[in-house]
Amino acid sequence: MRACVPLIVALLCGLAWAGKMESCASRCNEKFNRDAACQCDRRCPRHRDCCEDYEHLCIEDPKEPELEEEMEEAPASNLYSAPNSCQGRCHEAFDRHHPCHCNDRCQEFGNCCKDFESLCSNHEGFSYSSDAITKEELQSISEKIYRADTNKAQKEDIVLNSQNCISPSETGDQVDRCPEPLFTYVNEKLFSKPTYAAFINLLNNYQRATGHGEHFSAQQLAEQDTFLREIMRTAVMKELYSFLHHQNRYSSEQEFVDDLKNMWFGLYSRSSEERDSSGFEHVFSGEVKKGKVTGFHNWIRFYLQEKEGLVDYYSHIYDGPWDSYPDVLAMQFNWDGYYKEVGSAFIGSSPEFEFALYSLCFIARPGKVCQLSLGGHPLAIQTYPWDNSTYGNGKKYIATAYVISSTQ
Repeated sequence: MRACVPLIVALLCGLAWAGKMESCASRCNEKFNRDAACQCDRRCPRHRDCCEDYEHLCIEDPKEPELEEEMEEAPASNLYSAPNSCQGRCHEAFDRHHPCHCNDRCQEFGNCCKDFESLCSNHEGFSYSSDAITKEELQSISEKIYRADTNKAQKEDIVLNSQNCISPSETGDQVDRCPEPLFTYVNEKLFSKPTYAAFINLLNNYQRATGHGEHFSAQQLAEQDTFLREIMRTAVMKELYSFLHHQNRYSSEQEFVDDLKNMWFGLYSRSSEERDSSGFEHVFSGEVKKGKVTGFHNWIRFYLQEKEGLVDYYSHIYDGPWDSYPDVLAMQFNWDGYYKEVGSAFIGSSPEFEFALYSLCFIARPGKVCQLSLGGHPLAIQTYPWDNSTYGNGKKYIATAYVISSTQ
């Protein structure tokens, strides 16, 4: 399959000065305006070009700690549109057109971006000079994981009807351009496989609305253990553990499994004092916060919810280059009354495959773009740690992980 919309990485070189537009009064959530002196759109905090009164006028509760969900939903072209930031640029090659830099020698030359330390230093304390996992190593292990995924869907197992492809600028329209469901057919015999069955059992263990505390029963906790046990029996997870063990990240398989359980299933608070979220819930099951769908990056969940009439597929902006499964699709949809502007997901992958790649990238490149290779095609995954609470010896939970919906 081929990309239907070329997503061109753009650099925003500057903002035109317009003295009369220095306030967010009557401008909250407007689209980017290059003629304005400052911005009031929902991505201005990330691009650091908000008007001074943005928080006062446009944020419901500026004191509320929150992951930048809009960064998650942005197409890949938007991840690289802030030349004054290291977001998505850690350890890139020197580019004389950038006003500041994020490569390994910027500190030597004194030209690092201000957020270099916070974005480009490894969260687990490994230095990039000696203990780092290199890009080449990441590409090698991701290819091994790709080849080891014997539980993935075959071509005849899934029939997709992707229908209407739109441009990234149209994603905010919330228009249903696809009258038919995304999935025409899925061979549900896949779901009887141990890892699929264990995964599906976890999906109904959560309240999707943030602000409502999650409380697991003994059975639900046992289901988490069953899922981890089943995926660790697969060649996919054995490849991942062997790689991380060789990298001195884990001394035993039990240590690895215990860490996976904490980082993925450990509860933290996204919107109140209640422990209302986890990495697994956000990424695989999906959540609703402030009237929007957040997370929800799994094809199995999508199919099951669409089958129940709870998901309405609207359109897509990206269809990956893979001619077999797993593939990647970036789509727009309505989930029982709530809209998802850009939701990227693997299609046809096994649960252990997604779990392995997301875990690999969170461990190796937390908070950064993680460059992989699948079947000879480049693939990028973005992860973010949850910075407001920790487990163990200061380790961070997974806030989100998702496929960047284009190739760089």
